[in-house]
Amino acid sequence: MKDFLGSNTVNVKAHNMQAILLSLLTVADSVDAQPLSRIQLAHKTNLSSTTITNLVAELIEQGIVSEDKNPREDEFRPVGRPRTGLRLVPNARYVVGVHIGVGLYRVALMNLRAEMLRSKFVNFLIDAPPDKVLNDISRDILEVLDTSGVGRRLVLGVGVGASGLVDTLSGVNIFAPNLDWHHIPIRDILHSQVRLPVVVENNVRAMSLGEAYFGSGREAQSLAFVYGRTGVGAGFVVEHQLFRGSSTGAGEIGHMILAPENGEMCRCGNRGCLETLVSESVVLRQARRSAQANPEGILAQLLSQTNAPSMVESVFQAARQGDPAAVEIVESVGHYLGIALANLVNIFNPELILLGGMFAQGQDLIVPVTRQTLRRTAFAGLGEKVRLETTRFGWRAGVTGAAALALLTFFYQQTSSIQAMASPAAFHAQNPI
Repeated sequence: MKDFLGSNTVNVKAHNMQAILLSLLTVADSVDAQPLSRIQLAHKTNLSSTTITNLVAELIEQGIVSEDKNPREDEFRPVGRPRTGLRLVPNARYVVGVHIGVGLYRVALMNLRAEMLRSKFVNFLIDAPPDKVLNDISRDILEVLDTSGVGRRLVLGVGVGASGLVDTLSGVNIFAPNLDWHHIPIRDILHSQVRLPVVVENNVRAMSLGEAYFGSGREAQSLAFVYGRTGVGAGFVVEHQLFRGSSTGAGEIGHMILAPENGEMCRCGNRGCLETLVSESVVLRQARRSAQANPEGILAQLLSQTNAPSMVESVFQAARQGDPAAVEIVESVGHYLGIALANLVNIFNPELILLGGMFAQGQDLIVPVTRQTLRRTAFAGLGEKVRLETTRFGWRAGVTGAAALALLTFFYQQTSSIQAMASPAAFHAQNPI
């Protein structure tokens, strides 16, 4: 991962603190996880030793950073005073991550390394009123906090990853076609009930942040995260900065039109969108049709034995057992996804593409076809150079991304005084959301 450089200019204390915290985070998440000495930290951030000493002293006093011996460095110091290393204290502060999908939401309490301490999963009717869904989420946030044993003074805020088009500045869910939500003030509703700062982002863009800072994308300079379930979306991170587009609409890859003439009608109102070719609902509709045509087949037998939440896994299992219809359905998903990713590579040319949701669930079936199509159709061999992998978080990708959004907004990249870290309650009072 890139070094996070600070500045020795006056009045840039918050920026320098960000550089220190992000540097300590990247070390904490590395394979060898050795602590950094003050000299190493000064080198990584390009800050003076005096600046490092002063800011680190504040972080130690607040319990955010701890000191311990750096055994690797002491091997090369036969004489002199042992040098102490610095580590981030993961449980010094916490955030709540909320993932709002289509017909489900997850709430999780996470620490400074986006490690989950407590969580709750709930299904809801997609035609349920948005106010009811958000009231239930607020109740569950408070329940998770109350049962965790974590003091509220250590909770920095709430990050929400929501389905659909989101205005991050206002915290409004402008349009979620798969939920039929229009202009829902998610941030204000949750803040009024849980009394914590709230930040809202599109759920897939939040997932891309989770991967960039806490997952498989830590070393990548540019990545795209593509998630498929009821809908299909993407998030782009370049140089560890989230790309939202001029109207916060970047990443709506599910509405890339691939079959404009003869394609199916999409919920967005257009015809032939990617979502009409590779989403979970399409897979299940085709699977049911094939099962009716061949009721004695493997696919029909597996579908008849499972409940609704597991039906797409039954399609994958049927394909793994060689059912011709299931194999054809899954290969079609991989093919059209590969074409969409080739278009994405031609335009964005990321170093890494990560797949989540249904695409990761059936990765052994989907990814080989997707990779082959991507390499064959991307311009001038660009598809050969991009890495195509699946998320390391599995079902946790949504809440991890939402937590990452909160951690970056209220801790690692927050621009207010360092006193916010010492006293989240004071920060909340000075920065109402």
